[in-house]
Amino acid sequence: MVMAMSHGGGDKHLFLKRSRDIEYAKEHGSRISTALFNMIVCRTDGIGSRVGIVVGKRFGIAVSRNRVKRLFRELTRQLRGQLLPGLDLVVFPKRDSIVQPFSILKGVWLSALQRQRLFRIRED
Repeated sequence: MVMAMSHGGGDKHLFLKRSRDIEYAKEHGSRISTALFNMIVCRTDGIGSRVGIVVGKRFGIAVSRNRVKRLFRELTRQLRGQLLPGLDLVVFPKRDSIVQPFSILKGVWLSALQRQRLFRIRED
C-alpha cells in the first residue's frame, strides 16, 4: 500500500492534545457513529477546527495504535482549511479501520463529515 503523506510541519494547531479539551468535547459534543470510527463533534469559540484522536489500549498493541493515529492525522491534514471554524472533533477509531485501504477510510471520513455539514461552503 502506497500512500502519499503530507508534510506535518506547522499543523500543531489542527490537533487536540490537552486532555481537558478532549474531556470538554466528550461532555458537550454530539456523537456520530460509523462502521470504522466513532466521533464527537463539539462547537467551540475557537478560530479554527481541531481534531483529537483517542485510541485506548484495548485497540491492540502499540504498533497498531500508533498506525491508526497516523492514518487519522493524515486524514485531518488533508482537510486543512476545509472544516468549519469553531469545531473540536474527537475521533475514536474502531479496530476495522486499520485493515481498510486508506481510500475507503477516507471515503467514510469525508462522508461522515459531509452528513454533519462540517465543511466550509465553497464560493467558486
